[in-house]
Parts: sequence; structure tokens; C-alpha cells
Amino acid sequence: MMRRIAWCVLGLLVIAGAAFYLLGQGFFGRHEGAGVVTNIERDPALRSERDTAGAVAALALGGGPRRILFGDLHVHTTFSSDAYVISLPLVSGEGAHPPADACDFARHCSALDFWSINDHAESLTPERWQETIDSIRQCNAVTDDRNPDTTAFLGWEWSQDGTTPENHWGHRNIVLRDLDEASIPARPIGARGSDGAVDLVTMAPAARAGLAMLMRDRRTLDFTRFLAESEAMPLCPEGVPVRELPRDCRESTTTPGELFSKLDDWGVESLVIPHGTTWGNTAPPAASWDSQIAGANADPARQTLVEMYSGHGNSEEYRSFRAENVLATGRERCPQPTPGPSGFLPNCWRAGEIIRARCLETGEGEGKDEDECDERARTARANHVAVGRMGFRTVLGASAEDWLDAGQCRDCFLPAFDYRPAMSAQYMLARSDFSEATPRQARLAFIASSDNHTARPGTGYKEYDRSEMTEGKGPRADAPDLLGNIAEPVPYSVALDAKPDIAFGTRDVERMSSFFTTGGLVAVHADGSGREAIWDALQRKEVYATSGDRIFLYFDLLNPENSEQATAPMGSEVIHGGTPRFRAAAMGARLQQPGCPETSANALGPERLHALCRDECHNPGEERKRIRRIEVVRVRPQTQPSQKIADRIDDPWLVLPCPALGDGCSVEFEDPDHAGTGATSIYYVRAIEEPSPAVNGQGLRCVRDGTGECIELRPCFGDDAKTPYQDDCLSLVEERAWSSPIWVDPPASAGQGVAAIR
Repeated sequence: MMRRIAWCVLGLLVIAGAAFYLLGQGFFGRHEGAGVVTNIERDPALRSERDTAGAVAALALGGGPRRILFGDLHVHTTFSSDAYVISLPLVSGEGAHPPADACDFARHCSALDFWSINDHAESLTPERWQETIDSIRQCNAVTDDRNPDTTAFLGWEWSQDGTTPENHWGHRNIVLRDLDEASIPARPIGARGSDGAVDLVTMAPAARAGLAMLMRDRRTLDFTRFLAESEAMPLCPEGVPVRELPRDCRESTTTPGELFSKLDDWGVESLVIPHGTTWGNTAPPAASWDSQIAGANADPARQTLVEMYSGHGNSEEYRSFRAENVLATGRERCPQPTPGPSGFLPNCWRAGEIIRARCLETGEGEGKDEDECDERARTARANHVAVGRMGFRTVLGASAEDWLDAGQCRDCFLPAFDYRPAMSAQYMLARSDFSEATPRQARLAFIASSDNHTARPGTGYKEYDRSEMTEGKGPRADAPDLLGNIAEPVPYSVALDAKPDIAFGTRDVERMSSFFTTGGLVAVHADGSGREAIWDALQRKEVYATSGDRIFLYFDLLNPENSEQATAPMGSEVIHGGTPRFRAAAMGARLQQPGCPETSANALGPERLHALCRDECHNPGEERKRIRRIEVVRVRPQTQPSQKIADRIDDPWLVLPCPALGDGCSVEFEDPDHAGTGATSIYYVRAIEEPSPAVNGQGLRCVRDGTGECIELRPCFGDDAKTPYQDDCLSLVEERAWSSPIWVDPPASAGQGVAAIR
């Protein structure tokens, strides 16, 4: 009898073990497909009305014959592993948002002229890649490609996070021009981290099985299948030409230079667009753009644009502060804070202050032991610096409120979280590479996009539904603590291994939620509405960025020398030895009406309209927001290595007010200082709208004392128990558009191969 029981128990254990193994391998999950694109075009009457309004605005502003089109070149679906995570019940996610959703949203919710899909290459198996290609083709097949309602581009994201400035390259979107088989790489090219890892989200099979057992829902079961499919894909062998590689392998590179080389090998028309460059969630504290200005890791043919604003924040502005200082020895040290409304409190310094305060509060620092608390603060700073962006984990039990506004840019417009100023767009313009006789700079035009992770291109048309229209998600109240956020506060710092147990262990999710916005747009001045016209505008750099509003913007040099053209538009590179004269003109976005056009509801049906658009669409009225002012920024790139970057940036150089009445604003200005300098001058403009409410418009919502120091804050949490999802955390902001720069080179540059207008 006992033997029989023992055999039964053993059999049950074997069955349970096998089930647990199969659970971790995704056996019980379902493959998630690309979905079905709605086969209904956007209402031609709406398109005609939009075109008429655009023509009227262009005429009023004195714009040229080219049309202004709005798009989003940075969109993720739940084919990206991080997007899949925020779709889970674990974080009160909505469920699947596959590529077909992105097409329907761009066409019927946000009414975009163009968009691209950019799922993380590291998550794209051969099956998912082919499904993505098919879905993008289906999206374009709905409309007439000679006059499309929306144009969908194929692409992916190359996502590399380094641990030091030397091995950090950042994230880039690759966008392909064409959709025929010969123009599409067999595999998207992903990134390998400094530790060789190629997955953004990693969980051991046992952890996947445990999560599925804890959550007990279908979506989490499907997630185990998703991760197992990604894990099963072998790495491609290195040193093999791309067309000779096996089709079913994972292709990856460690540097941008290797990425460019592989794209050269494929020989396809493509753009490579850096983005989120100042975002401390991915960039190490001392990161800088220095190693990417010139050389193998710069590609002036493909890498001509930078996404300097997205739903992850603004990367435009340079500041002199650093999150960590790099000493001559190569070691990093925690800098002291600088006070005031434009000051900076380093995270590492705040870590020391939190530990010191705890030490004193426990009584361990009374009297002669106060020195002990000071020593613990020094240790805390060192521990924080030692693990870079994971430093927040060295202070156990610290809340978002404990950190105050540490790590943040206090006087930037909607800044990226944990700001890295030496990765900003202004730094890229001002910093020169002196490795050769002639200094070189990165000449990147400006765009913005959404970086949306729920298959919703162009979410910035209305400020609503924070939990669906931004990435402001957090664990639900009863969710297991997978990120290790729950710990008892202790009066000492804890040294950490720099490698997290799971990839998301490096993410300060709780504080980061206050910095997610609805995202931006890229605008192009195009000769038509089709794929070729949009691509040509991107190649010409005749593009600009907006913080989400569909602002009309023109910026031209009025007196180019030695040119057949009467004017040179934004994005131009010109040679000019005299006084350059400029004109900028802008018109505010049309005010939105509630709800959706009836034709959107008819196309999608009420259930899908609610699930995808959340019952709100791009639905403009006749009135427009007013442009309050136009700001001019002048940048003079370094001519000597010793020159400080801050001294080379005049921001703002000019502030030109706009009339209180009327929709549009047109200004002219000149720069007599340029003549005779023998150096390059760079100019771009910002068109600033009147204040309007925006999701997470004040970030952490600091309460400041009379000196500008943050003494209290009200974060906008992703956790529904702390900040209800119905709270959109609205604050007034001045939405804006940024023109691409105009580079004005001195005549001496003619002998260095600089084209008069490019």
C-alpha cells in the first residue's frame, strides 16, 4: 500500500514538474499575431477639408507651394517585449495591441499623414518580422498610393543601453523607404548590450512559470509563449555577409558603426534616427555624444535626423550640470548639488542625504556618532555611483517623495527623466570633434514622435487618458514585486552587483511615471502626399518637430549667397560671409472638438472606437491656438577643444513677441555678428503657443521654497492605488514647434567640401 502511495506521489510530482517545465516554455500560451487591418479609408471629405485648411494657413504665412504633413516615426506594438509587459494584467494593461491596431489608430483616431512601425528588433522573431511586413503592406493597400490618406513605413528599433559612457550608444530607429522584397532586410538588426545580452525583457523559464501561476490569466500565459519564442531564436554567426546568413537567426551588433556597416551590406534605402538621448532610464549618468560626432559611429548619409522630443520627454536643451563627474583617472565621482530654480541635485548626492537623515533619526547619529552618519552618507554616494543608473536600488525602501527632484532638469521644457545634458540636441550641435585637422560636428535635423508602446501613433492630438495614451503604467495593487521595489527603509546604503536579475531591474519605474507625456510629431514640407514626397523631405532635412500640436512652421534664410534659390529653408547648409537674414512664420494648432468624426465611428464601430481611440479622435474645429512668441536659438560650434559648450549656445538668442490678435505670427531678424567670424553659425527657432493643459505637464509637481529648492512633491504614479488612472495629472504648458537648424558656414568652408545648399 505504501509503495503504491509512493508511486502515486512520485507520479504526481513528475506530472507537476513536467507541467511547470512546459509552463515556463510557453507551451500553454498562444502566439500573438499581427491582427487585421480595417479595410476602410479615411473619409475623403475630411482629407479635403484638412488640405484646404493647410493651404489657407500656408497662404496666410507666406509659405511656399510645399504641403506640411504630420507624422510619427516611432511607434511600438505588443510585438515589442516592453510593450507586451505594459499590456499585462500585472500592470492593469489593456491586452494585445498588434501592428494592425497601429494602422487603424493612425488612419481613424489620430488622422496622421504618415507613420512608421518601430518594434524592438531584439523582440522580432522571423515569424513576427514577416507578420509586421505583411501588416504594413495591408495598411498601405487600403488607400491609393498616389494620394494616400496615410502612408505606413516599415522599420524597427535598435536598442542599446551601456553601463558606462564608453560602451553606451543609445537607441535608434531604422526606417525603410520601400516595401518590395528586394528593399527589406531578411532580419531586423538588433543591438547587443555591453554584457552581450540581446533581450530587453529577460525572465528565466522558472520565473515565467511562477509568474503565470501567480497571475492565473490568459494574457500572462501568452506572455510566456512570447518570451519562449524570442529565447528560442539563435544568434547569427559574426563576420558573415548579411545575405549569406541563415534566415532564422537573430542578427545584432554592439555599436552603431557595425549597424551602419550591415545596412551598407544590405544596400537598402534607410534612415537611422537616434532618440531619447538624454533619457536617464537608458543612458548612464556620465553619458555624452562625444564618440558619435564623427568616425565609424556617425553616418552622415543615413543618420541625418534626431528625435529630440517624444512621449518620454524633451532632449533639446543643454545644461552644464552632470549626474556624475568623470575624473582624469577615468573613475566617476558624485558632484555636489547646485542651488536655485536652475540648479541641480544629483541622485547620488540625494542618496547620501537620505541615508544621513535616516541615521540621525534612528538616534545612531546623536552626539559623537554624527560623524558616523556623515561617513554613511559618503558610502551611500559611492555605492550609488558604482552602479550607475541602478543607483536608486542602493537606498532600500526609498519612496519617490524621498528623492525629491534629484536627477531632474528644473528649468527645461518637459524634460526627459534623469536628464543627461551631454546627450542633448544642443550639445550635438555645439560639440566638435578635433581628431582631424578640420573640426567636425554632427549635423542633425530635428524631429519629434511619440515612442508610444500601445500601437497608437500620434497620441498628442488631445490630452486625455494618461494610462492609455502614455507609458505611465505601474504594478497593480495586488501584483507581485518583480522589480524589488518593496523593502524596509534602513539607515545604511547597500552595495549592489551592477547586473540586475531581470532587465527591468535597472528602471526607476515609480519616479519615471511622472515624466511620460502624450508625445510629439514630425512635420515635413513635402512636394506631395505620397511615400516618395515624404521621404524626399526627410532626406532634404526640411522637417520640424512639435510637442504634439499640429503647428504650422516656416523658417528660411532670405539672402543665401551664390545660390539659384531665392531662399534656403530649414535644414539647409549654406555658405555666407555677410549678414544672414531670416524669416520665421508660425500658426497655432486648430482647437480640438470633443469626440470623433462620425466617419471614424462608422469605420471602426463603437466597440473598437472605444478600445482603440478611447472615444476621442483628432477632430479639429475652426479656431486656432495663438502663437505667443518666436524664440531664436543660436549655436556656434566649438573651434577649440577648450571652449565650454555652454558658452557656444545662446538660448534664447532672441525673443520675438507675436501679436495678441490673429492666428499667425511672422518675424524677421538678422545676425551681423556672423560676418567676419570665419566660423559656422547655426540657427533654429521655437514657435511657442499660449498655455494649455497637458498630461504630466509639471512632472513631479514640486512645491518649491523661496530659493527654488524642491521641498515637497506630488508624483503622478503609474500605480493606480497611488494615483487613480482617471487622474490625467494635467498642468498648463506652452506647446511648441522646433524648426530644424540652418547651418551658415563661412566662405572658407567652400574648400572643405561644404555644399552651398544641401
